[in-house]
Amino acid sequence: MFAQPFAVGVKGGVPLTDFINTVTSPGPDLDSFGTNTNRYIVGPTAELYLPGGFGVEFDALYRHLNYNVHDEVVDLLSGKTTGNAWEFPLLAKYRLPFPGIKPFVDGGVSFDTLQGMEQTLSSVLPSGTTTTTTTHPEELRHNTIYGVAVGGGVEIRVAFLHLSPEIRYTRWAEQHFRDPNDLLHWNENQAEFLLGITFGGTAH
Repeated sequence: MFAQPFAVGVKGGVPLTDFINTVTSPGPDLDSFGTNTNRYIVGPTAELYLPGGFGVEFDALYRHLNYNVHDEVVDLLSGKTTGNAWEFPLLAKYRLPFPGIKPFVDGGVSFDTLQGMEQTLSSVLPSGTTTTTTTHPEELRHNTIYGVAVGGGVEIRVAFLHLSPEIRYTRWAEQHFRDPNDLLHWNENQAEFLLGITFGGTAH
């Protein structure tokens, strides 16, 4: 049994895969997308401890995303898209009954939603340069997507804190972004290294 059934804290880490996949089109005309995955993920975490080594975890993980476009098919066009993504995993967790360091596995559903999307495009025309801004890029397919997440790691107790390094894999059922020419699309398979730092939920 647990003296304190709740644990709260913060979880952060780094993506092991890119959020967005991009390619350059073949042929004489240059038409390409590019992206730079921001190497951080961070947000609050909470867990309800249950008897028998079980638990239920909920996270709210923030990431920043961006991609750019360069197109010479018709006019010289360039642009950049930025936005924020919040991932909300709801996971069932099981800790193996080992003394000291406790290995664990978890799995469940995850939802990912976009906020603050902005795309700025500049076109070079014979008459001059025009710039347009939109909050709904042409490549955007779904503001909110869902998927299945599984992971595993260990929990280490240090004084009143619990440190939980973990590798987590998420398979998304849908895509945030997909270019009509398939030069850009959301990565449906994502992996992350996460470190949770929580307090509470002390076991006897």
